[in-house]
Amino acid sequence: MKVSTRAEYGLRALMDLASHYGEGPVQSHDIAVRQGLPEPYLNQLMTSLRRAGLVTSKRGPTGGHVLSRAPEAIMLREAFDVLEGPAAPWWCVETDDPECIYAAGCGLRPIWQAINQAVERVLGETSLADIARVRQPAARM
Repeated sequence: MKVSTRAEYGLRALMDLASHYGEGPVQSHDIAVRQGLPEPYLNQLMTSLRRAGLVTSKRGPTGGHVLSRAPEAIMLREAFDVLEGPAAPWWCVETDDPECIYAAGCGLRPIWQAINQAVERVLGETSLADIARVRQPAARM
């Protein structure tokens, strides 16, 4: 399964907010520096996350972003939906009755389904608090 840059950067930003939860608003510039992210792109992602209700934002010199709920209450599944969309490894997993000439005796579909179930389980059971506990050094810009 490949994850887009959008999802990776967005999850890194949320992880950063989770690690600073309760400290007040965090500015995009600070997140970008700590996580090694391009700030203009980060600002676009923060807009999407705000519209989805995962973060709240405040403008001005003392402004920034905060998680809308405690990090323990935000599962990666919810964030991933906003940033990436469905995590299914193949289109036929997203439907019960795929229109495919191979569907009746497909040996691959059960594999894609198993992969999808494993991904869904991990995303659904892992919170932002879980990933914020492990701090990684930022990449160089």
